[in-house]
Amino acid sequence: MPSPFPVPGFLARLIPPTPLSRRLALQSMLFSTGEGTFNTGSAFFLTQVVGMSAPKVGLALTIAGIAQFVFAYPVGRLVDRFGPKRMWAISAIGAAAGFLLLPFVNGFGQYVALALVVAFFEGVGDNARHAYTLDVFDPKERVQTQAYMYSSLNVGFTLGAIIGGGVLAFHSVELVRWTPWFAAVLMVVNALAIVRLPAAPHDLRILSGEVRVKPTTPSGWRNPGWMATTFFNGTMWTNQTLLNVVIPLWLVTATDAPPVLLAWLFGTNTVLCIFLPAYTSRGVKDLRGAMRYVWISTGFFVGSCLITMITHETVGWLTIVLVWLGHVTVTGAELAISGASWMFQSDLMDPQRRGEYQGVGDVFRALGSKWAPALFTWLAISVGDLGWLVIAAIAVVAAAGLGRSTQVAARFAHQYFPLEDVSVTVPAPPVANAAAPPVASAPPTALS
Repeated sequence: MPSPFPVPGFLARLIPPTPLSRRLALQSMLFSTGEGTFNTGSAFFLTQVVGMSAPKVGLALTIAGIAQFVFAYPVGRLVDRFGPKRMWAISAIGAAAGFLLLPFVNGFGQYVALALVVAFFEGVGDNARHAYTLDVFDPKERVQTQAYMYSSLNVGFTLGAIIGGGVLAFHSVELVRWTPWFAAVLMVVNALAIVRLPAAPHDLRILSGEVRVKPTTPSGWRNPGWMATTFFNGTMWTNQTLLNVVIPLWLVTATDAPPVLLAWLFGTNTVLCIFLPAYTSRGVKDLRGAMRYVWISTGFFVGSCLITMITHETVGWLTIVLVWLGHVTVTGAELAISGASWMFQSDLMDPQRRGEYQGVGDVFRALGSKWAPALFTWLAISVGDLGWLVIAAIAVVAAAGLGRSTQVAARFAHQYFPLEDVSVTVPAPPVANAAAPPVASAPPTALS
């Protein structure tokens, strides 16, 4: 019998279509609500509760970020060896234990030691979550499911920001001290939810003993197309550097826009990333569609650079509108490259070695992106108009590189991957035309 209160079509399409995809979306929201609550007040927590100076906070977070880079490949091997579902649940419990200990941490050394442990477990969890999602769904469902999970992550981070902001409003050090326990409780609930998920095919292969047999396919380190694809994909994701670092700094230092506009910018990005991924990912059906979205993302990226660049000369409301438009277009770049990235993971990773491939990909994504905050800030703030054009050109070069690297990776997949798992088609050479594009978080670093 149909519901007497039918859901409007737009809202109905925001609800994951299958029971399993709805469970994964809920799990994503649980995870991000806990982390979002802590992250909102993390600066206050680390300085007032842990007792670190601002420079030591920056150093500690840098060390944790480097640790995640170092752990990327080993945790991928662990996921392949013991199964994505098992390692995902273990990682949630491990991270929860770390957050339970946080209120008792005192000083730089203790915090760094705990941050390294949590960075390891969160690296395992991120790798296992991706491997499980790719393994348990049919290739046709993978991109759409990850879009729903992406939306749910943003919903959770928004809820966490609201909760964390409410805690900060009390101006109580003691109240902030215990916010990690709220995150830990949600992580334990998350672990229980993961345990109740169905086993993925790779988990079943482990139970049968098949995984003990050495894989017949080459290591991800021997797949040049995959390494290059993840490197250039990392460069495309430097749109996040524009979003979170360069445009905010530009607004404050190079325009006459009021700083309060920053809240509106980030609010707009959050709303768009909640409501649009389920729509913007629908056009990504294969690698050709993924490359089309790469160029759409490039068009938005370049457009954001050009729009933001001219706000140095504008005044008043025109500046406000243009800065906001520059932020919206870089959000379009984020949404478009998301769908393409999920398709690359779906079609170009060896199904026998998904954890390993994810680890190799994490290494090369980092190499393709970690330099961006320093370089982009210098180019935009110190060099000016020419610097913005160089930033835009970097995105175009990365998109062109992806066009070639995905062809190489697709041929490698056809040659070496198990036939029953291959769903890729070698993409045609891309056409660098992103004009008139259609409408197109990782979670943060551990203990950031």
